[in-house]
Amino acid sequence: MVAWIRLKVPPPPAPLMLTPGPPPPPSPPLELLEPNPVLTDPRKRVYAYEEDRGDWVVRLVWDSDDPELLEAECRAPLYHQRLPQAEVQKFWTAVRELVAPIGPLPIDSADPRP
Repeated sequence: MVAWIRLKVPPPPAPLMLTPGPPPPPSPPLELLEPNPVLTDPRKRVYAYEEDRGDWVVRLVWDSDDPELLEAECRAPLYHQRLPQAEVQKFWTAVRELVAPIGPLPIDSADPRP
């Protein structure tokens, strides 16, 4: 991973409870996210999406245990060097395109920042 960004997702609406008991787990914020099982903990609900962008791959990850954060990773075969600034801009643009269905999201943290 040569770059990453953590975005704050708006809280989902409260579920309508028709029966007593705990609420159901939240659904992923984007429809393109698919279940990504965690082999070491089958109770964990993690969703991910990967898209090849030529020289690198953008990966979105959402964990239902921390539903207010959506992580985006830029994966590239770069060793001992930073992602070039032009590629950082392309990564951020790709992330904006992928999260567009839920609107512009505030940034919690990122490395590197554009």
